[in-house]
Amino acid sequence: MEKIHVLVVDDSLVVRRVVTEELESQADIEVVGSASTGRIALERMTQLNPDLVILDIEMPDMDGLTALTHLRQSHPKTPVIMFSSLTALGAAATLEALSRGASDFFAKPSGPGGLEASRRVIQAELIPAIRALCARKPAPPAVHEKTPATPTPPRPPAATARIDILAIGASTGGPNALAEIFMLLPPGLPAPIVVVQHMPPMFTQMLAERLTKNSQVPTVEAKSGSALEPGQAWVAPGDHHLVLVRDGTRIRTQLNQELQEHACRPAVDPLFRSVASIYGPNSLAVVLTGMGQDGLRGCEAIRAAGGQILVQDEATSVVWGMPGSVARAGLADRVLPLPMLAGEIVRRIRGHRG
Repeated sequence: MEKIHVLVVDDSLVVRRVVTEELESQADIEVVGSASTGRIALERMTQLNPDLVILDIEMPDMDGLTALTHLRQSHPKTPVIMFSSLTALGAAATLEALSRGASDFFAKPSGPGGLEASRRVIQAELIPAIRALCARKPAPPAVHEKTPATPTPPRPPAATARIDILAIGASTGGPNALAEIFMLLPPGLPAPIVVVQHMPPMFTQMLAERLTKNSQVPTVEAKSGSALEPGQAWVAPGDHHLVLVRDGTRIRTQLNQELQEHACRPAVDPLFRSVASIYGPNSLAVVLTGMGQDGLRGCEAIRAAGGQILVQDEATSVVWGMPGSVARAGLADRVLPLPMLAGEIVRRIRGHRG
């Protein structure tokens, strides 16, 4: 078996040891080196040429953000996972790291029991992410669209109905994909936008702030009871599912802490199911890059209700788990590269409004 070679970069000896122990316990992963600063990490990159780097942010001499910037210049294709503290400062720095090219991130628990909690995060989340990011991708196809493995059933006439809601689901690689789409959306889009991005608390609020800052779409972290308005966006908060409910003539957001789905809260499926129930054929769902299959069941509900579905293609996805599961199930109307998604969204939303 060809092992995945990992470089662990963290100024804490204890964290380096814990991460190394957990990774080395896997038959298919080998820690080929470690570093306590970004400067040392860059030197060892040249020597070791690892398949993946786990990178802390707060380090002496050269911090993780600076190291990441240099690393992206010298090793643009090497996946980098940020493993940073679960604090407001750590969340802001992590989102900045993602914008600079980090592939994924995981929050490093702190306080009493933080070490054992870190082990659980490594086992349940970090290790699967390493495997997904280092999986060998097939060569991209000659054309942008892909033929699903299962033929798409004929659409009912309602499939061309006016779009009254845009629902987006994303995970690994999602913050950058969302930023690219939102940046290209025009102001005053005649439909509200609801988003689930797999992220913990604090991170989702900062994601909403960044989307607002870098686009023409006012975006907020969702709270229960907000009435949806066209041209605005709501992001599900960390540790809460976001669903939509009817309140007389208005549609409102509602949060809950029901059981996780796909080991996630927020999860895409609860939102998509509620969208299908309320908006039916007037729904447009978009599934972006991410691990796992969250969104598949929700897309089945949207498809059954006559709604429309777009998914990001494999070539532009960091991980083609979520969008790939929808495409392979034959549920997607179109499978498109990321740069084409915003234009297709706008075309479909504006297409039946005279």
